[in-house]
Amino acid sequence: MIIVNCKQGDEVWKPARAGVTTASMFSTVRAKVGMLNDQQKIYVDAILSGKSEGAAKGLAEYKNTPTSETIQKALAGEKIGDWSEATKNYAFRLACERISGEPLDGDMFQTWAMRRGRELEETCRIRHEQDIGQIVDLAGFVMTDDGKFGASADSLIEEDGGAEYKCFYAPEMVRPIIIENDWGKITDQVQGCLWITGRKWWDNCLLFPALASIGKDFKRHRVMRDENYIEKLELDLMEFDALVCNWENKLREKAA
Repeated sequence: MIIVNCKQGDEVWKPARAGVTTASMFSTVRAKVGMLNDQQKIYVDAILSGKSEGAAKGLAEYKNTPTSETIQKALAGEKIGDWSEATKNYAFRLACERISGEPLDGDMFQTWAMRRGRELEETCRIRHEQDIGQIVDLAGFVMTDDGKFGASADSLIEEDGGAEYKCFYAPEMVRPIIIENDWGKITDQVQGCLWITGRKWWDNCLLFPALASIGKDFKRHRVMRDENYIEKLELDLMEFDALVCNWENKLREKAA
């Protein structure tokens, strides 16, 4: 692991991220279109495991035999799915940054939500320290040894831990966490941080000042390293990096 000592958003942090696939984008990187939905996957898995047509339809709750082209390709062992437009655009951006050595966003425009998050992050860190009874270390920017994947880790804790600080304000982001303790929308980012740093656990922390009057403005959930999840994540990230490298090579060829 490579650690770049910096503060998020400063003049060291910005160029350090150029051409690097960052953990906050891991879920975007993994998003593909034209994949099997849950019902289709149950049907395909059943057929491929040797079950009869009738049994497969029953498991997937199909009344009739599905005729989807995607299902037929999957049953034939053909590749299905394609990168989303957001993923392709991100790959192109990274390819350009690897050529220029500079971030394309430059002096990145900060939305109100981004400014709010930055302003509240230190308060979230303090609440985290109070909650676990120990001081945490600022992490700056961490990268894999090859420099291709990185994360703006909010903190590192002793030898085994780290933390992600979220200051969401949108109800659709806060409700699952507060009501259901569901942090699923940041799982790729957090398990990605564990992969990059080699740590054993990560604290998900939410600061939501709107609930301060009832003492529910801070919530922490410790996530353990999931090797099976990380293995699948790494495979997807390597496939994405191959796309970035391919586009970088094509751009360089055209310039030659």
